[in-house]
Amino acid sequence: MQRESHIAERLAEEQKSISIAEFFEKNRQMLGFDSLQRCLITTVKEAVDNALDACEEAEILPNLAIEIKQSRSGSNLIVTIEDNGPGIIRDQIPMVFAKLLYGSRFHVLKQSRGQQGIGISASVLYAQLSTGKPARIISKIGHNEPAHYCELVIDTSTNEPEILEARKIDWDPPHGTRVELEIKASYVKGRRQSVLEYLRNTAIVNPHARLTLTDPDCERTVFERASDLPPERPKEIKPHPAGIELGTLIKMLRYTDRKRLSTFLKDSFVRIGAVTSAEICSRAQLKPESDPGKLTHEEMERLLHAFRSVKIGAPPTDCLSPISEDLIYKGVEKEYTVDFIATVKRPPAVYSGNPFLVEVAIAYGGDLPADGKAEILRFANRVPLLYQQGACAVTHAIERINWKYYGIAQPGGFPSGPCAILVHVASTNVPFTSESKNAIADVPEILDEIENAVRSAASRMRKYLGRQDVLSRRKEKENLIKRVLPRLATKVSEILDRDVPNIDPVVARIMGNLLVKRSVQRNESNGGFDVEIRIENHTAAAHSLKVHDFIPYEIASAEPEPRRAEVGDKFDYLWEVSLRSGGCARLVYRIEDSADALSLPEPLVEGVPGELVTGAKVLGY
Repeated sequence: MQRESHIAERLAEEQKSISIAEFFEKNRQMLGFDSLQRCLITTVKEAVDNALDACEEAEILPNLAIEIKQSRSGSNLIVTIEDNGPGIIRDQIPMVFAKLLYGSRFHVLKQSRGQQGIGISASVLYAQLSTGKPARIISKIGHNEPAHYCELVIDTSTNEPEILEARKIDWDPPHGTRVELEIKASYVKGRRQSVLEYLRNTAIVNPHARLTLTDPDCERTVFERASDLPPERPKEIKPHPAGIELGTLIKMLRYTDRKRLSTFLKDSFVRIGAVTSAEICSRAQLKPESDPGKLTHEEMERLLHAFRSVKIGAPPTDCLSPISEDLIYKGVEKEYTVDFIATVKRPPAVYSGNPFLVEVAIAYGGDLPADGKAEILRFANRVPLLYQQGACAVTHAIERINWKYYGIAQPGGFPSGPCAILVHVASTNVPFTSESKNAIADVPEILDEIENAVRSAASRMRKYLGRQDVLSRRKEKENLIKRVLPRLATKVSEILDRDVPNIDPVVARIMGNLLVKRSVQRNESNGGFDVEIRIENHTAAAHSLKVHDFIPYEIASAEPEPRRAEVGDKFDYLWEVSLRSGGCARLVYRIEDSADALSLPEPLVEGVPGELVTGAKVLGY
């Protein structure tokens, strides 16, 4: 017994607390710092996330400059990220950049990129571990304020910042922050998992941001903003009772300062008012005036069951900052050349008391590769997820879908072909699988919402592909007719000794197309030429279209009057026409010219598929 007592005392003396910085110093791969290539992407990502969050909180349109260059020794990379955000006050600079688990968002229920206060501090930690070099920070909060320069490292034994140098300097920008880190890393081009692709994806879901990358070869790539409107700032909300767990509820009840259960319910949760609070108490068989801190474990379980049995309104959406279908469309259209884009935004849902919503876009055709797997673009709170695709709820939800039903091949259970699927999950608390925040956990509610959103977009893609198939068959039929009829018309004309007729009207009637026919006649009475563009609708449906006439002439006596724009040495005359099935429209005008003959190009049509038009070229469909 005496021997065992001494061993226990010695073991007790060896026990000591571990600093969070010291823990991640030995486990940096958990934060995404494993391969040299990934270390660079993670460093850029954390700095860009911080810069975008700061700009949005200050309602500033972000201008971010990212520069990556070789160090003087050539063995390291120097990463510099400069933003035009509100800046950071002098006393907060060391804490923001050199103290892990320090931040303002962990206890706040609203959407943000950073949540744990680890990101940029982890990049600083990796820099000092891999190269021994401090982080160099410049920050300025106003035009008339001085800029503060700091060199920082983290004391890993205490998780506290250590300031190596601090001084005021001259810096031109009116406000903003500049971060410079020297790290052991590798820059690669032309791969999905690269800094360039990370910034391209960031530009898609942050269309209000302008991002500029200068790589080690001094090549400059600019991702221009597609919107001049900053996203609406999300508002802080209280937890939603749907999906809240018993342990969380027990903690809330134990530490509340409210003395009445009804007051606790109204003040602690969103969407619970006086009526709903009374109904919950009734279902739980508890008195509204009960002291919440004195409830028994059984009473707490009844209260939790009452949350799930009472109909409670969906959480408010103002705690989230979705991208919106329109801006997702613009973002995808700006960075990809495709034939079709469908966007879907689901209504807000809840998991474990945390509101979330899912936005999806599916792009098809264009420059997307026809061979191989479909491209999956995963995002959480406007941040691209480049790694751990196979471990992510987004991938698992996509794999649950039968893509053959939507006209997409699915070898090996994964969609393939010229298709890109974008999924954005916005939440007050995204459930990542690890601290590196590269994959979303398989929460059943999130899986279901992603699957439903993707199915909705895929249904629209299926209709498009079906329509394209029909139009393709129509085009093949029209091409066949156009090969046969001209030969027939030529032979008949030779037999009858007449001119070969224009067969477009016949083709339009056979195919059930829109016929666009121009005629030009010399006006002998007053000189010049009379021009008529005749549009006949031989289809089975009504159509609205725009007719452009690009010609190098001024026109007169137009009926109806077109809109006019100068394009180089030509004029673009534009008419908007609506025709019911079987309808006809005439566009007439005069051209004053003394020439013996006038040769004009085919009119251009906009707003209808090319397969439905005979006698004109079709723009942008």
